Amino acid sequence: MSEYPKFKLPDAQQLVIEQTDKELALKPDPNFRYAYFRTVAKGGKSLIQSCKDLHLNRTVCYKTLLPEFADDEIEQKRLLREARVSAMLQHPNIVPIYELGRNKQGHYYFTMKLVHGYTLRELLNFRERYDLTQLINIVVQIAYALEYAHSLGVIHRDIKPENILIGPYGEILLLDWGLAKVWAEDEQAQVNDDNDETKSSAQANQRMDEDQTMTGYQKLQGTLFYMSPEQINRDPTIDSRSDLFSLGVILYEALTGRTPVEGEVIDDIIQSILNDEIPKPSAVAANIPRALEDAAMSCLQKKPDERVQSAAELVRILKQNWALV
Repeated sequence: MSEYPKFKLPDAQQLVIEQTDKELALKPDPNFRYAYFRTVAKGGKSLIQSCKDLHLNRTVCYKTLLPEFADDEIEQKRLLREARVSAMLQHPNIVPIYELGRNKQGHYYFTMKLVHGYTLRELLNFRERYDLTQLINIVVQIAYALEYAHSLGVIHRDIKPENILIGPYGEILLLDWGLAKVWAEDEQAQVNDDNDETKSSAQANQRMDEDQTMTGYQKLQGTLFYMSPEQINRDPTIDSRSDLFSLGVILYEALTGRTPVEGEVIDDIIQSILNDEIPKPSAVAANIPRALEDAAMSCLQKKPDERVQSAAELVRILKQNWALV
């Protein structure tokens, strides 16, 4: 059985008392708290860097919007939501948030734990190297994170392999809560706000993707295959079972090496997710444990009422001795 891949960690300095007991300035300037920035990754609209926190003498992850989106009100709201939701969801499978603030230009940033590792997408690209037990353990850990988030009324809405990180010490983390659904005290107001935002985003996507193919349109390519039918339909009553559908797609992919729906034309993929019967994993790949097949197919039911009803229920199924079932 192969171990999770070991990420080559940067050379770490041994802790010494000169570092731990260094006094802060009498009037620290928050604009000079972070230094030695290095780009870690660029998303479609955000920039992730590593940097040194000079107050706590540690390297952290620093996330901001790209300059062209820094003044976009919707993207600012998403960044704030991601930071605050992640901070309030204090769970071993969710990255700890350290600070939220504005930089010298007045733009939002937040800092979080820097975790070196590989995404689940990178592992699935070499799926044959890993024991199925390891892949199922990743699904279980993400289900634990969702069980906790759902208990607090938060829906992630962007569950996909690219948003799952496996760290060098076995950490399994669910990332990117920027699209999370958090209900307002006036629930209908929040529903209307989300619908307006979704429609605006969909209209923008339509303009960007005139030929209706996946070519050059990687955001949808990385997300659409994992969307539930109700998410595609922008159903205002969407609930936590949408995340379970998305996690079911990941479970299916772990079992078979492919997503339940495949294709290159967006309209065809959408229609397939909404209407086509999903082939059982055993019809796609060999040696599929029956209990895992049943779990995947239960998550992938098109009607939420016919699915596994909670992340806790899915965990119970996946934690049984499925190799003998």
